Amino acid sequence: MTTHSTTINPHAAQPTSLLALSRSLWRNRQLILQMIKREVVGRYKGSAMGLAWSFFNPVFMLAVYTFVFSEVFQSRWGNIGDADSKTQFAVVLFVGMIVLGLFCEVINRAPGLILSNVNYVKKVIFPIEILPVVAMGAALFHSFISLSVLLSAFAIFNGFLHWTAVFIPLVLLPLVILTLGLAWILASLGVFLRDVGQTIGIITTVLMFLSPVFYPVTAVPEKFRPFIMANPLTFIIEQAREVLIWGHLPNWIGLGIYTLAATVIACLGYAWFQKTRKGFADVL
Repeated sequence: MTTHSTTINPHAAQPTSLLALSRSLWRNRQLILQMIKREVVGRYKGSAMGLAWSFFNPVFMLAVYTFVFSEVFQSRWGNIGDADSKTQFAVVLFVGMIVLGLFCEVINRAPGLILSNVNYVKKVIFPIEILPVVAMGAALFHSFISLSVLLSAFAIFNGFLHWTAVFIPLVLLPLVILTLGLAWILASLGVFLRDVGQTIGIITTVLMFLSPVFYPVTAVPEKFRPFIMANPLTFIIEQAREVLIWGHLPNWIGLGIYTLAATVIACLGYAWFQKTRKGFADVL
């Protein structure tokens, strides 16, 4: 395969339509997969256990959650019976951590995506708009491993799995779309405003406590509940628990509305990225 290293004009206008994005993703699908693989493998490069760490990390975290919340805090989730609540609390909590981790991993990395790949901007023909997609692909891989650990633990604790778990990809899809839109915006802003990375770290930390990860929404006082529900992670976390833990069908109407809104934000984020990328070379 011939590698093209022709220099292009970094100030040239770039297409901003959804169709242009779709074409770019399809045209560069092999490159995206290769970069995701490099990203995943590179994270554990040099370690003795290598890729196995991607499995043992969530296993270790789930074990810690189970011990701390069932034995130390002796926590109970709102609608779990006392007989099952010790282990189930950790499983319910872990669902929230998976959703939160998927979002935060991409968002925290987004402001530095262009800054850490300057050569792609200046010297060679490279579709830099795929960098957030690659970050999302790597995050999805680790989320898939964590989900596998979660489902295995649920099956061990309960002796069965809910068939509704098959809907989890559809539940996560709107969040993936929304996160990509935000990632394109943040990747661009990170080039021009270097403080964005620090600010986003604070915001995602706050989001962790303002999301129903460690507590059910019903535990929040009524007067504060609208603020929790306005958090874009709340609906997805609750729906993930519905299909994985409680065995209920997802809220299809809610997911449809969320997907529509997320698609609008993704289109705006991509358009913003494409409009501002012509200034990247000057700043970098």
